[in-house]
Amino acid sequence: MDILIFILLPVLGYLAGTWAEKRHYRSIEERESRYLHLPGVTMGNVEIGETDVEKAEMVYGSVVVSTDYFKRILAGLRNIFGGTVRSYETLTDRARREALLRMKEMAAGASVIVNVRIETSAISKDVSKGVACLEAIAYGTALTLRENNEIHTSVT
Repeated sequence: MDILIFILLPVLGYLAGTWAEKRHYRSIEERESRYLHLPGVTMGNVEIGETDVEKAEMVYGSVVVSTDYFKRILAGLRNIFGGTVRSYETLTDRARREALLRMKEMAAGASVIVNVRIETSAISKDVSKGVACLEAIAYGTALTLRENNEIHTSVT
């Protein structure tokens, strides 16, 4: 009976974590489709005349995503044998995409978000045990343009 519990709990944890992650990805994909009209760009120069900009404001989105114990165990094994740590790749992907979406939600009504930057940091009580949580913050300048104005860009 003890062995059954020892096996059943990690399997249950894995299934619950996988389900939650897939649900989060579905939410991200649905929300990304709603914000396709609002580009977030990183460029050297954005050529927009001052009279063409109706409003400019800093926007940001921040998220902290945690990994489950099962993925942490798998990542620990991968660190021993080497190779790609896919469980942390999905964690980073979800955190970055969610931060960008939250930034776009804050910029609702804007024409474009320029100079977008994304930063991440690991949050952990004990670094030797691996990443407990990952914080991602996306920020940029949301520009609302007056009617009939276009954005011209050049990279320097």
